[in-house]
Amino acid sequence: MTELLFREDPYLKACHATVVAVHDNAVELDRTIFYPMAGGQAGDTGTLNDWRVIDTRKGGVGDSVLHLLEPGAQPKPGDKVELTLDWQRRHRLMRLHTALHLLCAAVRAPVTGGRIAEDKAHLDFDIEMDKLVKDDIESLLNELVRSNTQAKPVWITDAELDSRPELVRTMSVAPPRGEGRVRLLEIPGIDLQACGGTHVANTAEIGALRVARIRSEGKKNKRVTLELA
Repeated sequence: MTELLFREDPYLKACHATVVAVHDNAVELDRTIFYPMAGGQAGDTGTLNDWRVIDTRKGGVGDSVLHLLEPGAQPKPGDKVELTLDWQRRHRLMRLHTALHLLCAAVRAPVTGGRIAEDKAHLDFDIEMDKLVKDDIESLLNELVRSNTQAKPVWITDAELDSRPELVRTMSVAPPRGEGRVRLLEIPGIDLQACGGTHVANTAEIGALRVARIRSEGKKNKRVTLELA
């Protein structure tokens, strides 16, 4: 099990940790600030001491996290290490991930999939194409950004989530479970849903958004792609 520091403070840029296991070029630590690829969000990159962390993935058990290192890195179990995020990249991911929560409010339809990369993000909706008007969506998104609304994590029990299925908005991604509780992201008056990703603290921090494209990816997948303007 890895202590996931980003769950409580996604703004941590560095921390110290201890190596608990090494699997070829993948390292497990007792604690981490690196978000592992999950829920459509790309895994973090950065450094572990002087070695590059080229990707971060979920391990096979519980909250274990695998930090994938560049070839030639030779950490050993018990080593004390310093982790440093590629912060500008992470911050773009946080801004775009939070922007997708605004997109859920702008497009009222079931979400069938999504992805957050460092340069763009998209959601797929089960909706008719003629209901997706680019200029209208973009205008509403930027109005929500300018609302300067706080975004904050909220925890509920697994049982509470089971009784409120509407809190799971993305049909293709199950919220992280296993601790008896589930984290929600609440943007009051805008969006509330289960989400384990990293987000900015305020909608204004997202900055201006642009709807890059809207296209059909299948009968139940109408894709809206966002970019930071």
